[in-house]
Amino acid sequence: MSIPTLTTGRMLLVPPSTACQAMYRRFYTDAEASCSYGGPLTPGAADIRLAADIRAWALQGFGVWAIQESQSERLLGVCGFWQGSGWPRELTWWLLPEARGRGIAMEASRAAIACAYEIWQWDEVQTYMQDENHEARALAHRLGGTKIRRQTFPDGIDRDLFLLPLPTAN
Repeated sequence: MSIPTLTTGRMLLVPPSTACQAMYRRFYTDAEASCSYGGPLTPGAADIRLAADIRAWALQGFGVWAIQESQSERLLGVCGFWQGSGWPRELTWWLLPEARGRGIAMEASRAAIACAYEIWQWDEVQTYMQDENHEARALAHRLGGTKIRRQTFPDGIDRDLFLLPLPTAN
């Protein structure tokens, strides 16, 4: 399968690859940065997460992209779609600490959502997060997300599920 590369004003969303190993290790071994994503993990467990993200494209036909800054080609984080067994498909993202607060997650998320609706013709794009992940909740609202329900997820935690609209041109 061919994974599209998405282009925004400041970045490229590129297929994940082994070139992302150092970024995954930095993020997932940082307890504070990765606390909402199951971290901290060992470097080996971070490698397994990367392998799963690479493999998701072949198994599911969608996945996360690595966010690459256009000017410097630095890897900043990931954005795209994830769906574990028994879980709803979701828009997800994470950024290295130094990439936060610059609108990168918003810009990357808008590109991923547009791809889902316009290229893949999905009927809906959803996201969810734990209640204490205030940054992710705020981004869901900035993306125009509407809470559609609260449900119990396979891990036993209740979360709000948000429907995200097709982004409008700025």
